[in-house]
Amino acid sequence: MGLLRLATAGSVDDGKSTLIGRLLHDSKSIFEDQLESVERTSADRGEEYTNLALLTDGLRAEREQGITIDVAYRYFATPRRKFIIADTPGHLQYTRNMVTGASTADLAIILVDARKGILEQSRRHAFLTTLLKVPHLVVAVNKMDLVDYDQQVYEQIVDEFTAFASKLEISDLTFIPLSALHGDNVVERSGNMPWYEGSSLLHHLEHVHIASDRNLIDVRFPVQYVIRPHASTDPDLHDYRGYAGQVAGGVLKPGDEVVHLPSGLTTTITHIDGPNGPVPEAYAPMSVTLRLADDIDISRGDMIARPNNRPEVAQDLEAMVCWMTPDRQLSPRMKLLVKHTTRTARAMVKELHYRLDVNTLHRDEGAAGLGLNEIGRISLRVTQPLFVDDYGRNRLTGGFILIDEATHNTVAAGMITDAR
Repeated sequence: MGLLRLATAGSVDDGKSTLIGRLLHDSKSIFEDQLESVERTSADRGEEYTNLALLTDGLRAEREQGITIDVAYRYFATPRRKFIIADTPGHLQYTRNMVTGASTADLAIILVDARKGILEQSRRHAFLTTLLKVPHLVVAVNKMDLVDYDQQVYEQIVDEFTAFASKLEISDLTFIPLSALHGDNVVERSGNMPWYEGSSLLHHLEHVHIASDRNLIDVRFPVQYVIRPHASTDPDLHDYRGYAGQVAGGVLKPGDEVVHLPSGLTTTITHIDGPNGPVPEAYAPMSVTLRLADDIDISRGDMIARPNNRPEVAQDLEAMVCWMTPDRQLSPRMKLLVKHTTRTARAMVKELHYRLDVNTLHRDEGAAGLGLNEIGRISLRVTQPLFVDDYGRNRLTGGFILIDEATHNTVAAGMITDAR
């Protein structure tokens, strides 16, 4: 069974939490006591129906206000595929939460209220999903029951969003009309919309092709830990030297020639060990231990790649960043820590090129800094070389976080656009 990571986004009250609750309920992925708790809470609040949004709005403040604040992760599975859902907030002040939830997603669902049409927040979330290079986008036109399942209303929203999407880089765009409250086109096809000839949302999620989204060409293996079990009583392990990490790209097999960065020395993979023993090959996102033919001085933060396909070795980075802290603003000459794959280094913001208005896509080149939830393009100088790719080519080796040196809090997420 494959795994699909998906994020939901949309304006406030578009029904994100209800949709996820409906998916969990209709796919029989919740326990009886969970359902009983939700039914009891719904009754206590005087609601006429079971409020399935309560399955995901777990924080007390969320239930009291009827909004999503934090990113809520939910897990469920069907016979065909496993799913991890990130229910991300719709409010502008929680943009950073949406960036966090969508950064690892294979697919994003943007909900649009059929009564309200495309709002600024719908455009903002569509832009953010393309900025984060989420490969697949589903626009779920929700609350079709409140417009009498009118085909014309749906098609008007499709036309308006398609016109806006033409300005963005969206490789796979799908529209589905549905009613999360009543379950129309969520798990089963609805008889209320005979004019819609597409699949239900769950059927689309089960069958969307994501295998080709992963970069299986560029071998990237950031070393996380060196394994030397000297204290083992097993004599076969006395000379064991393995390099553990998570494959960030490409396919690795025993016998492959690889290069170590930063030294540039080449060697050959002799064994690949997985959690349950040797494996014939490794690919993203597998966590494995590599054993090499030669003893090379390799440590955490180093990179293993192909001799003729190396990442960029760079100390000067151009990147789009989302600022995530209210405590201070990002400004030129600011010193921070940058964490990229398994390497952490000191860095300085050389220049803020512009601040981006995610609603209008206007670039404010006169901006002096970035505040909470604001996005902009910066130049960054790092004290030691990083082994990077363009974010559009590899989201793992093209992404990084910025950390406050004093508090060690994460203050920004970045996506590399250029390096040298």
